Amino acid sequence: MSWRSRRARAARREAERSWEDARRRARAGQVAGLRALLRGADLRLVIDELERMAPAPRAAAFRILPRDTGLRAFIALGPALQAEVLEQLGHDEAIRLVADLDPDDRARTLDGLPDEQAAVLLEGLSEEARRETELILRHPAESVGRWTTPAVVSVPADRTVGDALELVRTTGSAAETVYVVPVLDELSRVVGVVSLRRLITADQATPLSAVMREPILLRADEDQEVGARLVRDHGAVGVPVVDDEDRLVGILTVDDAMHVLELEEDEDTARSASRARLDRPYLGTSVLQLARGRVLWLLALVLAAGLTVTVLDRFEATLEQVVTLALFIPLLIGTGGNVGAQSASTVIRALAVEEIRASDLLAVVGKELATGVTLGATLGLVAYLPATWFADSSVALVLSLSVLVVCALAASVGALIPILAERAGVDPAVMSAPLITTVVDATGLLVYFLIAGLVLGI
Repeated sequence: MSWRSRRARAARREAERSWEDARRRARAGQVAGLRALLRGADLRLVIDELERMAPAPRAAAFRILPRDTGLRAFIALGPALQAEVLEQLGHDEAIRLVADLDPDDRARTLDGLPDEQAAVLLEGLSEEARRETELILRHPAESVGRWTTPAVVSVPADRTVGDALELVRTTGSAAETVYVVPVLDELSRVVGVVSLRRLITADQATPLSAVMREPILLRADEDQEVGARLVRDHGAVGVPVVDDEDRLVGILTVDDAMHVLELEEDEDTARSASRARLDRPYLGTSVLQLARGRVLWLLALVLAAGLTVTVLDRFEATLEQVVTLALFIPLLIGTGGNVGAQSASTVIRALAVEEIRASDLLAVVGKELATGVTLGATLGLVAYLPATWFADSSVALVLSLSVLVVCALAASVGALIPILAERAGVDPAVMSAPLITTVVDATGLLVYFLIAGLVLGI
């Protein structure tokens, strides 16, 4: 190893020791440690450290951070941690922090606080800030309106490019984004949008109507995930949000849209694993909170698993006559559960990204049924020879046929349940893979014993 390499490694180890020392002092609440930890740190690193800190040093960190970094970091924290920060900061500091947030971020922060704490902070805001916040909070929960910022530059349709650009210059500092400019008619209805780039490059005397394009609009009461996907799919920096009469409410920016999709993905992941979504970082979540987020789902699955017990009890006499059938039960129900989970996750994703709709029920179930038959035939053939080592050929045939039927059934159920949930207005992710697996286990055993009865004559 060259002297340069040894020197670089030594310097890296020294930097790591310094960082760990600063981290220990920061978590112990020492201001010097906090300053060393946060000075010049990347925003993502700052957020990670804030999430790991105890409440008191976390609040101290917000007093040290530069205003812009502190605001961005605060927005990235979950509602539970935001509430802790505001409580630790004290009344006046908490109001200043909340007042500095953009209106949409402020509204979501207050919405995640206990009612009494939110009311106190809202009362401490300026009249204008309070009015902006209350307007956003009037929109339904999990709607586009809750993520809409009213801080937007808009221009009348009867102006020129030069007029619009001057308006952006004079009022743009108060807007969350100036890259997308809604164009309004005399009734404040959105009739077009124009990009900042187009305003800069076009001739200043050109009428605005000549350079604006057809707007993509979102309704304020539309589901937040639908709106976020529209922003992402169109590659838009922002999309105007309107009321029922197409009057401008504000704009949904791309960073807020990505935040919505991240939250929705977290929630779907949690539901697909049969647990509640954590509202704080894992290490900051107590054992009781972790257990509480899982126990209700597990109780439901235990009740559903009672179907399997019922089937086994019904065919107890069959098992007594051919004991070797019991050897293959784990293989059969494991295979069926896996096929059902694969099918469900595929269909749930296709529904989420709008590759399929609830009206495609027959086409999707038919495709998954054919896929299940193909998988079942393949796995059944593979399982036949190994099964003859443990039982006679007739039992091996029962297993192969059962694998074929169970795979077809599991794939169909895995496709059917999420689509029916979508039709019923229920989040398909609620129909989690463990639930589908439990249902397939019971029906798979039923199929197994019925085929055994037919083939073996018992």
